[in-house]
Amino acid sequence: MTTQTASPAAETPPRVTPPLRIFLTVLHLAALGSLGGIILGILAGFFGAGVGLLFALGIGALFLVGFVYAVYGIGWFEVVRVRSLYDLDIPDLQARQRRTPGFGGWIRSLGRQSIDGSMWRAVANFAIACIFGSLVIRLFWGLVWSAIFAFTPLFSTEDTAGPFGTTMSAAWAPVVGFLGVLAAAAGIIGFALVHRVITRSLVVPSREAELTERVRTTSAQREGAVRAADVERSRIERDLHDGVQPRLVSVGMTLGLAQQKIDNDPATAKALINEAHTSTKAAITELRQLARGIHASVLDDRGLDAALSALASRSHIPVNLDVRMDGASTGAHAGCRDAEAAVYFVIAESLTNAAKHSRASETRVVVRQREGGVLWARVEDNGIGGAQVQPGGGLDGISNRVLAAGGTIRIESPQGGPTSVEVSVPCAS
Repeated sequence: MTTQTASPAAETPPRVTPPLRIFLTVLHLAALGSLGGIILGILAGFFGAGVGLLFALGIGALFLVGFVYAVYGIGWFEVVRVRSLYDLDIPDLQARQRRTPGFGGWIRSLGRQSIDGSMWRAVANFAIACIFGSLVIRLFWGLVWSAIFAFTPLFSTEDTAGPFGTTMSAAWAPVVGFLGVLAAAAGIIGFALVHRVITRSLVVPSREAELTERVRTTSAQREGAVRAADVERSRIERDLHDGVQPRLVSVGMTLGLAQQKIDNDPATAKALINEAHTSTKAAITELRQLARGIHASVLDDRGLDAALSALASRSHIPVNLDVRMDGASTGAHAGCRDAEAAVYFVIAESLTNAAKHSRASETRVVVRQREGGVLWARVEDNGIGGAQVQPGGGLDGISNRVLAAGGTIRIESPQGGPTSVEVSVPCAS
């Protein structure tokens, strides 16, 4: 057996040297100085049109919505730009997800997006970079002018126009030009260095902010786990009380009657025993279904793809299943197993609801493994819609299960259909 050892160059990517980073920063600032003013002007125009037309015609709301999305786009671009420029360990700017379905849920998510502090800090950094960029462009032309001015004695020996409207002897032109080149170059480099400092203070989250966000996320996941456990316990109690328990009581009563008649009326006793046997098999089936709703053992044995295939085969309505995942990485550790379990139960509940309530004739299930090990799934049926998240209901249970796993879920079910459930769950490290 041979062992391969990766070379150091393959383990660590080449680092950008400080001079090259300063040069790249200057190029970034120059580009933003040239185009940033136009972008910020368009952004201000959207905001002004939105405010001005909001009460006049009511269409100003469309401009304000466009303004929020444009601000988010600029913030996302700025985060990606500074992360690649300075090799910063900062995540992508995330859009606020809907917590409730429908138009109201979208409006609330838009409101949360409009007050997202990380987005506005990124936009502020973009605006500062644009201002610095315009100053860098002016300093660059000052550097070019100073370099040309330094060679004035080669063309003329008479007095010449100097900087700031002054007149000086051509003999002093080299000194003034040299000092101008130094001053302009120092200003350009200074703006590049200050831009890095400002970027680190604005875009990179502080340690306190990271800890606060981590605590908030952990608290939300814990609340989701507790709520999911409560909903699951209530469901189990309800299924046992309304299904299995009465059936077992009926089996006991039937066997009691058969015992009384076994001597005097053997034929009736035999029929009662057969009835009890049928009811017992039905109770076993219900218990199996109940256990499957608690834990899908096929996930551990064969993986998510096989578990979903089995789930689709048991569905009462046709299921178009499209699963594309990297089997080598999913389920490799507990984090992925938890993510797969959350996605599985979301799909199972969605298919159950489609069969019971939606009057759908077809469902489509799409599952993908996205970058970073995130499991994404979407379930859509062609039913009548109108599904709502009720406290203690099935949709409430899967929503809390996804939240406990650190994922997001979006449910859309307008009246008339279709109903769609979209979920993203990351594999925990």
